[in-house]
Amino acid sequence: MPKTEVILTHNIVGLGAESDQVKVAAGYARNFLFPQGLAVPLTATNKRRLEVLRQRRAEREAHELNTTSELAKGLSKLICLITVKTGEDGKMFGTVTSGMIADQLKTQFDITLDKRKIYLEHPIRALGEHDIELHLHQDVKATLKVRVESTTPVPEAAVAPAEARKDEPRTEKRGRRPEAAPEKAQGAEKKARPAKAEKPPKAEKAAKPQKTE
Repeated sequence: MPKTEVILTHNIVGLGAESDQVKVAAGYARNFLFPQGLAVPLTATNKRRLEVLRQRRAEREAHELNTTSELAKGLSKLICLITVKTGEDGKMFGTVTSGMIADQLKTQFDITLDKRKIYLEHPIRALGEHDIELHLHQDVKATLKVRVESTTPVPEAAVAPAEARKDEPRTEKRGRRPEAAPEKAQGAEKKARPAKAEKPPKAEKAAKPQKTE
């Protein structure tokens, strides 16, 4: 397939940046790049345009760097909240991905960020706060704090016993009730008293003498 050299007038992903001289398939240049105004043929006349293109590229890149640096400062102050469903044991159903984070940045802060700039070594699988690295520019990186919370309410049965144990005053060990002791002591006292001596039987009255005739 014949090749031709062109000068790019715009950034083209996978091909080059503005003012770059690149070789491409002749058909690709003729049928796509030239009609779309994305490149011009490499000629003596067009070579004189390179300085203008390079100056425009330098200004654009400086503006992008400044804008990205400001974005990085703003993102580092934010906390992106993501809610997920969990089981009773607190384990998440599924994971948090870079696409979910990008969606929440748009929803919560109206910030549009390509998910490919959100660097996750592994998807998030646990609740809590996570520091996520953002590759915003080849010269600019930032850290975004992501807080993952559960939408599943904590069962009351699991919380109530723990709270009850915390609030319940400590009691004495089970045993005999202390108030019963005086009564028993009183009963023992009664038992200890000596029995009353029995009264001696009264002497029988002497029989009256009968009268004689």
